[in-house]
Amino acid sequence: MRAVIQNSVGGPDVLVIVNQPDLAPNAGEVLVRVKAAGINPVDGAVRAGYYPLLGEPPFILGWDISGTVEGLGAGVTGFKIGDEVFGMPRFPKQAAAYAELAAVPADEIALKPKGADHLQAGALPLAGLTAWQGLVRHGGLKSGQRVLIHAAAGGVGHLAVQIAKAHGAFVVATASPAKLDFARKLGADEVIDYTKGDFTDQVRDIDLVLDPIGGDHAERSLKVLKRGGVLVSLLDVSDDTRAQASARDIRVERMSVVPDRESLLELARLIDAKKLTVRVAKSFPLDQAGAAHAFLATKPIGKVVLTV
Repeated sequence: MRAVIQNSVGGPDVLVIVNQPDLAPNAGEVLVRVKAAGINPVDGAVRAGYYPLLGEPPFILGWDISGTVEGLGAGVTGFKIGDEVFGMPRFPKQAAAYAELAAVPADEIALKPKGADHLQAGALPLAGLTAWQGLVRHGGLKSGQRVLIHAAAGGVGHLAVQIAKAHGAFVVATASPAKLDFARKLGADEVIDYTKGDFTDQVRDIDLVLDPIGGDHAERSLKVLKRGGVLVSLLDVSDDTRAQASARDIRVERMSVVPDRESLLELARLIDAKKLTVRVAKSFPLDQAGAAHAFLATKPIGKVVLTV
């Protein structure tokens, strides 16, 4: 099988395609013929050595997969050869999704939604699970709430806007000027151009904030939250910010996405109900993984995907 490997940390050029022995599934695993592998910011951080999740190279990046079942390990039920599946297996351990074959835990994938092709399904899992788990599991999202989503045109953000709307929330979205129309088309009720003043001067009475940006966004977001509100951050939150939140009876959740079959099924239901779509900014063939990483660094609208 072909796979994209890196033997050292560094820029996109460290990603090289090689031939490796085909895989066989162990007990409890499904062998997936990968059709599409989504690329996420965490991939670039691991590649560059900023976030050493996988230890020292060599290793194979990638967690998002969509493809077809090619083999079943002992004890696997619920899948058959030829099924179309998707998921985010093994995160934060190596899943080696940038390859023609992936052997993955059966309980960490789900049947692909019928309303999405492999390109869209391959783009969905990590960002979609992050948005779903952040809003629903950690944030306790409820109908009628006012929700603020930062970076609403990004991979996580554009899915979070749609998930919040599907749950009956009033959504306020922040984005750059070039991405405001996209955020509106996603269903955001109010959009804020973060380059024109501080968002804290433009919004109030928020029940739930989803912050994928970090830095001072967490502390500033406290200013717009109601007493008893929730701040969900994808990045670390300072002790000072936590203390300020506690004084105002605001709950702070620092989340990390985890493989979750039930949430994958929820995302698939939203896709098939036409309440959720995945924006794919651009796709690249497997042997252009480096170019795909370079493109992702330009912060396009939506997701970047490798086709296999």
